[in-house]
This record gives sequence, structure tokens and C-alpha cells, in this order.
Amino acid sequence: MPTALIWFRRDLRLADHPALLDAREAAGPDGAVVPVFVFDPRLWEPSGLPRRRFLLDCLADLGGQVDGALVLRSGDPARIVPELADEVDAVSVHVSADTGVYGRQRDAAVERALGDVPFVRTGSPYAVTPGRVTKSDGTPFRVFSPFARAWREHGWRAPAPRPGSVPWVTGVRSEAPPEAPLPDGVRLPPAGEAAASDAWRRFHDTRLAGYDQSRNTPGTDGTSRLSAYLKYGCVHPRTLLADLEDLDSGSADRFRTELAWRDFYADVLWHRPESARQPLDERMHAMAYDTGPDTDERFAAWAQGRTGYPIVDAGMRQLHGEAYVHNRVRMIVASFLVKDLHVDWRRGARYFMQHLVDGDLASNNHGWQWVAGTGTDASPYYRVFNPTRQGKEFDPDGDYVRRWVPELRDVPARYLHEPWLAPDGVPDGYPLPVVDHAEERRVALERYQRVRDR
Repeated sequence: MPTALIWFRRDLRLADHPALLDAREAAGPDGAVVPVFVFDPRLWEPSGLPRRRFLLDCLADLGGQVDGALVLRSGDPARIVPELADEVDAVSVHVSADTGVYGRQRDAAVERALGDVPFVRTGSPYAVTPGRVTKSDGTPFRVFSPFARAWREHGWRAPAPRPGSVPWVTGVRSEAPPEAPLPDGVRLPPAGEAAASDAWRRFHDTRLAGYDQSRNTPGTDGTSRLSAYLKYGCVHPRTLLADLEDLDSGSADRFRTELAWRDFYADVLWHRPESARQPLDERMHAMAYDTGPDTDERFAAWAQGRTGYPIVDAGMRQLHGEAYVHNRVRMIVASFLVKDLHVDWRRGARYFMQHLVDGDLASNNHGWQWVAGTGTDASPYYRVFNPTRQGKEFDPDGDYVRRWVPELRDVPARYLHEPWLAPDGVPDGYPLPVVDHAEERRVALERYQRVRDR
């Protein structure tokens, strides 16, 4: 009986899955499909516990959808996948293309090790596969707005149909998954394809209409919260874009733009793989950052949500409570670490990747670079987020701060983002600001000017 192997990675679903359809076709009318997921130490070990736990829960959901046939193996995919292909006498191995730095290298190694067994890449985790949208001269975009215009003009395929039935091969040896105990107090979203579909439908039907405005207010339930599902491919962005196709509103267009940002950062990483760890703007290698014991103490205060700036502290406590941070607040806390505490953006990016359930290398690290002024923004470094002003503008009633910083729940709204000015002073148990924002902003801009003067 002809057998095709489908290797799941960042595509943990059955709907809108072109590689799965290809595997089914390759097996033929009398054949069957072996589904497999490989726990790759190069990816598993650096992942934080929230991502590990969510991945395991997504795999449990996928295993149920494939009638318990999902094969789990652990080890180097360049060894595991060829071994399994030989074990089941696979006619071909099918994947959604991985465009990441490590993923491209790993897949090339697997393809070589498979020898005569075809390694077939179909589709990718993006609406438009990285590398396909370029300037008219064929060079990549470095600025988002022109990329987004070209991205829309390029367009994307319609969602692939969900296979009516797949003859899954059962009985293939599967290993127990590694353990990933969730830290106490962390609440993750429900995992899997059905949960992703439910989350999208709730957002589409009840919150999309006001998204253009509500997406910036962390104290309201105004965002889609789909980032973790997109990270692991429980839903494909093409599916979301298809549901928005007939909507011509500011909010629908804003949501399309957010999906374009995801594709843009993946495209930047495709063309500039070193930008995962190094400044995209090479001049910024000369930027001075603080180090030493005092800096470590300030970093700890930031990480623990004990800076004395309420919106910053609320964001970091949300990170530890939900393995997630509202996007507006991500920018605020990142700016505070880099430009108020003068800590290298890479240290903050690594911390986020350890604690975010939706931690994605391209989006996370390039988002940090955007804030730090080392990345894709055309005139970046002069933007220094004022945490007090940001709190007043985007959390005016203090709903977000009061939820995550209980020490401040009884502070009147007019003082909530500046509790040191309250008549009764800062409540017991809450710290005074660790730095003076105005002074540290001046220092940050002076350092940037020295880089420019070079």
C-alpha cells in the first residue's frame, strides 16, 4: 500500500493545509498517510515552558483529529524523518515550507538524508511566502508601508479545502512526549484548531467592528488574541483574510495590516537572517548599552513588574500571568527597558521568548528592533515612549493597571499612572520609580546622536 508521510511543524491543523492535500494525493487512491511530529532539541530546549505546554496541548488536539495516528518522535529530524520514511516505506515526505533561519538549514539536511525519497514543500505559515514580495528591481523592502502596498497587490491564494477523509496509518511506533509543567499561576488559551476557529469567530462577530480603536486599549477585550494560534498554525492567515474579503471598513483593513506586519517581519528575516540576533541597521552596532550589577538590578525590577511605572509593571505582570502582553504594552515595556534602563534589546527579546506563549522569532525580535531603533523604522530612535503619558492615553480609567497591579487598585484614576503624586503617597508595597524618565530619555538621545555623528 503506497504511503506518504506528512511532517507537521507550524501547521497543526487539517483545514487549509495544502501540504496535507499533496500527501493525500501522493499516496494515491489505495494509499494512506502517516502523520508525524518531531520534537527537535534545537527548538524544544530554548523554548519557554508556556510555549512547550501550548504546543503539547495543540498536538493532543491534532492527535485526536487524526484518529490517534499521530506519531511522535524526539531527536534530530535529519535522522528521525528518514528513519521513519524507511520504516513505513514512504513514497514521499510532505511539509509546509519553513522559511526561518534554522528551519531552512534543517530542511535542507533532511532532504539530503532522504536521498531518493522526494521532500515536497507546499505552502508556508504566511499569507505570502517570504521572498515573493520585492521592489520593482527585485530587492527586498526594508520599510513596512511600501511592503504592505506591494503585499496587497500581490495577493494570496484562496484557502485550501479541508480533506473530506484521510486514510491515516495507525499502529506506527510513537514515543511519549517530553514533559512541560506550566508554572503556577500561568493561564494559557485553549489549544488546537477548533479553539482557534472559535476565537476567530468570536472576534469576527463581536469585536472586529471596533478593532481600529479598541486594539490600542489594553484594559478592554479589543484584540483577536490569535497570535498563539498563528504561531503554531492552528489557523492559517489565509483563512482569516478570506473571511475579511468582502469587508471594506477601517477595522477590517487594520486587521489586514496586522497580518501584513507578520509577513513583513518574516520577509525581513528571510533576506537578512543575521537580523534575528544583530541590528538590522548596522550603524547601531556602535550603540552603547549599560551592563553590570546595577543594570542587572534594574533589569530584574523590569522583569518582575517593580519599576514604579504602573503601565510598565502591569505589562510585565500580564506576561507572567498569561504568557502574553497586549501589543501596545509590548512597545511600552520594550521602550522602557531599552531607552529608560539602557539595556540591550536582545536581552529583552530573549526574556520575552522565554515567557510568551506566542513567541515567534521574526515578529518578536524585529518588533524589539523597531522599538530599539535598530530595525526597519525609517526614523526610529527619536521615538521614546513616555510610560506615564502612554498609560494616561491608552488606559485612562486604569482598568488594565488595576487588574495586574493590585497595590494600586484604590488609587484615584487621576493619580493612577503617577502614584507618587497622590495625596496619600505611593501605596505600601509599591515601589517608587527606579529612574527619572525625562533624564533617561535625554541620555538615550545623546547616545544615539553619538552613533549618528560617527
